[in-house]
Amino acid sequence: MSDVDFATADPAFAAAPGLVEDEALTPATAVVLDLGAPSDSAGEETRPLVARWYAVQVASSCEKKVKATLEQRAVTLGVDSRILEIEIPQTPAVKVKKDGSRQSIEEKVFPGYVLVRMILDEDTMMAVRSTPNVINFVGQEERRVTGRARGNIKPRPLTRQEVDRIFRRAAEKKAVVKVDLTEGDQILVTAGPFKDFQGEVIEVSGERSKLKALLSIFGRETPVELEFSQISKQS
Repeated sequence: MSDVDFATADPAFAAAPGLVEDEALTPATAVVLDLGAPSDSAGEETRPLVARWYAVQVASSCEKKVKATLEQRAVTLGVDSRILEIEIPQTPAVKVKKDGSRQSIEEKVFPGYVLVRMILDEDTMMAVRSTPNVINFVGQEERRVTGRARGNIKPRPLTRQEVDRIFRRAAEKKAVVKVDLTEGDQILVTAGPFKDFQGEVIEVSGERSKLKALLSIFGRETPVELEFSQISKQS
């Protein structure tokens, strides 16, 4: 499996009680858990374990199901102190239906993935990998020395820059407009100076909430820019 370019940091995340910040990373990306375990030599403290964010690939449209199941399994398996957070970054969006009506929705930043902040060890890896609808961690494949079989995936923690980028994007308040229109679709103008004109879509710009359509004006096909709210899609 190839690496996925993720990016994330949630400024709202703070270290939980008993957790200490890792100086190498921001508080949102990594904390260290002091387990209080005895050291091998007198006067020395054991090295604390670091909680980091990992991306986990899941079956299509199963992100919420995986999140709920893994949260429950973490408690059942006794690893909820090491599987700290499970997130599905989402951004607000507006879906324009065929009849021109609008519906507010949440759009996943990375469909098919969930993000898990966890202390990586054999128990937590097993808990994640054995959760129904989980495919695998995002990471680097460890090639086998012999044979053609694929090796195991070594989970790769997300970098601070990746964490920052992902959660910054999810925190954006401006809704993205999604419209059920493609080039070649037939539309009817329902508002504005070209009301009741029919035409064909030649370009869709979801970022600007606009489209261009060819309308027959005075017997000539003329390209006209229209707002999504000014049209309805014809069957």
